Amino acid sequence: MSDELPTLDVRPTDRERIPPGQSQTRKWPVLHYGRVPVVNPDTWRFEFRGLCAAPNSYTLKDVQEFPRQITRCDMHCVTRWSRLDNDFEGVSVQHLLRLAEPLPEATHVMIFADGDFTTNLPLTDLDRPENVLAWKHDGIDLTPDHGWPMRLVVPHLYLWKSAKWVRGFEFMNADAPGFWEQNGYHMYGDPWKEQRHSKVDLSQWMINAFRSKSKE
Repeated sequence: MSDELPTLDVRPTDRERIPPGQSQTRKWPVLHYGRVPVVNPDTWRFEFRGLCAAPNSYTLKDVQEFPRQITRCDMHCVTRWSRLDNDFEGVSVQHLLRLAEPLPEATHVMIFADGDFTTNLPLTDLDRPENVLAWKHDGIDLTPDHGWPMRLVVPHLYLWKSAKWVRGFEFMNADAPGFWEQNGYHMYGDPWKEQRHSKVDLSQWMINAFRSKSKE
């Protein structure tokens, strides 16, 4: 039962809960680029690749049998809405990182997902106890338009960093822009600093340079 799982509550108690420029909603708006992927749970795999000592691939059943937790958090979308008091149930990302064993030179991670979606994170931001690979929200299975069968949840950053339909982590030795970052979104995305958009217009040359550096 979900109520028997360990729960990590990361809702702020020492400041306002809604970041600057945000408005609270009780709904959960559906926002994404392109079509919702059609996923076959029997063939779904989650992968570790890149700079890690234990590259591997896991089935959906494998992942769902890992130790689970609930993260109680607020979420903040770059499109200026915030939804408070969410319970996400899934496997701890720190458990996944222990399985992957990132190499010492790994500093960043590219999160890759169905639909050719990617987003980048510093390894230190991925390696936090509240982050989960989730398949339930408020005790109910995620719907496909909210990321079923697996959604990353990184509560301290804008919601686009909590990628839907996640398929794996690629460990890198340098930062590189993901899908939305290549299209003008901030490379980090701190909602408390309103890091919505990049001040630098990434040219294709710059994107290629980032990619080359991350593969050295």
